[in-house]
Amino acid sequence: MESFYDYKKYYVLYVDDEEKSLKYFRETFGDKFSILTAPNAEEGFRILRENQDHVAVLITDQRMPGQKGIQLLEKSRQLNPRVIRILVTAYSDLETAIDSVNTGAIYKYVTKPWDIPQLEVTLRRCIEFFIVQKERDQLLREKLSVLYNVMLTDRILSLGILATGLSHHLRNSMVAVKTFLDLTPKKLEEENIDLERMRNPDFWRDYYRKVQNQMDKVARLLSELWESAERPSTDFPDRVQLQQVVAEAAGSLREEMAKKGISVENRIATDIPALKVDGKKFRLLFEMLLKDEAATLSDGGRVRFTARVTGPKEGPSEVEIEVEDNGPQLSQEALRSIFDPFFVRSGNPQEFGIYLMTCFFIVYHHGGRISARYEAGRGNIFTLHFPLNPATLSPATEDRDFISKIMINETMWEKMLSQN
Repeated sequence: MESFYDYKKYYVLYVDDEEKSLKYFRETFGDKFSILTAPNAEEGFRILRENQDHVAVLITDQRMPGQKGIQLLEKSRQLNPRVIRILVTAYSDLETAIDSVNTGAIYKYVTKPWDIPQLEVTLRRCIEFFIVQKERDQLLREKLSVLYNVMLTDRILSLGILATGLSHHLRNSMVAVKTFLDLTPKKLEEENIDLERMRNPDFWRDYYRKVQNQMDKVARLLSELWESAERPSTDFPDRVQLQQVVAEAAGSLREEMAKKGISVENRIATDIPALKVDGKKFRLLFEMLLKDEAATLSDGGRVRFTARVTGPKEGPSEVEIEVEDNGPQLSQEALRSIFDPFFVRSGNPQEFGIYLMTCFFIVYHHGGRISARYEAGRGNIFTLHFPLNPATLSPATEDRDFISKIMINETMWEKMLSQN
């Protein structure tokens, strides 16, 4: 019966001070497994440390000069507890075998001379168990990631509903304030008040201008938030070229970026397939991203856009966009809160924290995903995924379906692990 496992995908590391044993082990199992060997515990641990993500099985002789096999097994367990550990010992070493179970937490111990067929079966079972562990760990990570994304999405959508509801009332109140500001100069003229004869006319002019600018800024942000939070039709009417949209967004903010000497690198290839989107909101997305960068980055900062097509050959494809900057490193706590409207990345209380929330809404309503991370050597990176053919199913619904499938299959994983 053909096996589903690739037994050469991961290493079997054999440690023994007898060169003949090492040679015999390589010759016997080299065509069936990927073999690494070491002549002593110290060298074995070095090889394990350098290949800890790729070593599935550590099999070691007990009686060696220097460190014994048990010591190596114990150190390897501390380095990587997922590695399957086997001790080679003699029948007379019963006490050693007991110690190895207690301190090295071994999977099994075998005796010399080896029973070749039995040892081959043991190694196969070990690699299978190691692969199952990795798949289980990966599935658990995906499950936690999906749960986190669902919680994050629900939180941001709830805050968005609150924010958009408030924005309606705020905009109504601001109309009265804005009207008052617009009428003030005319009313002053009607009252025969000459600004030039006031003690400090420049102060009142500057103050009036600043208030007007802030009112306009708040009104514009509330309007953009209102538009972005409104779910568009799933039948997106526009097809756009990503490289061109980013270039237009960068051009619209060129003056703002130039004031701080921030460079915008558009490295998106022109052959990226056209995206089916709501054109107005899609362009707003990149303007909001760049506005957040302009508010956050120091003088001389840099923003870089790249994109690629991802996805399985026979499955739905998507475009992955990365927006990379060289701003201050964001902590894990900051990364978890970065799309929260009450979080301000720049630390400047005069800036608004809803740029990225607006981005989140636009991406979400296009059936996509957005996340943030920090990567050493690159900086802070926003990753956006957009489907080439947007589905009618919302991301949150798909996430919940995925969680349900995982929960149903949890029993299967427990049964598989209990058999080893």
